[in-house]
Amino acid sequence: MKLAELTWPEVDALDRSTVVVIATGSIEQHGAHLPLATDSLLVTSVMEAVEARLSEKILLTPTVWLGASGHHLAFAGSLSASFEGYEDSLIQIVENFHAHGFHKFYIVNGHGGNTEPNGIVCRKLKSRHPEIVIGHSGYFAFLTQATYDAILTGSIKGIRHACEAETSLMMHLHPHLVRLEKRRDDGLEVDPPVPGMVFFFDECTEAGSFGDATHASANKGKVLFDEAVEGLTQALSSLSHGISLQGR
Repeated sequence: MKLAELTWPEVDALDRSTVVVIATGSIEQHGAHLPLATDSLLVTSVMEAVEARLSEKILLTPTVWLGASGHHLAFAGSLSASFEGYEDSLIQIVENFHAHGFHKFYIVNGHGGNTEPNGIVCRKLKSRHPEIVIGHSGYFAFLTQATYDAILTGSIKGIRHACEAETSLMMHLHPHLVRLEKRRDDGLEVDPPVPGMVFFFDECTEAGSFGDATHASANKGKVLFDEAVEGLTQALSSLSHGISLQGR
């Protein structure tokens, strides 16, 4: 079910064990070849496909498109909430649903910069309401290393930013929005590498993308999309049926 397409009496009639799924994205630069809405478009496409499979088990909210994107603000058109503002918007969504009796929530993320704030939101809400069931993950967390290794031909075997993987997903789902002729190999590596460093994207890229998008293809994107949809379908189906903790 899609929240935006229901009436209030229809929502009021729902089983309160329905899993409320909140998709989070961004409006931020994705190099010269992908649109600002890339993260929002991709997570929305994934979650609409999952909702089609689990329409009686989950309630999908509209995608939260204003993300935590301060590290992209050097590039024109990028928009960002403050960390506090972003976290509060998610907290209010959950609090509103909770006030009407819903108690199962899952945040599905499409933008790396939202990952840590989403986790903080879940911990704050769980501390405030111990009875709720809540979790979060990126759709990209359901993509396996084996799949990356099997289909990606560039040097980065994973998903970064406007890279081979992300560009492939866009070529599969929204090909008319990809500026194919502007794809490039971009991204600067720390030398020597130091784990955990925080950089703005104007510091660590030349044109805003990170990875070699010239290797991208729609066929690769379909493989990645199908795996993400399948993984999330299984996870949310399990959450709908109920999960429990077991001793060793």
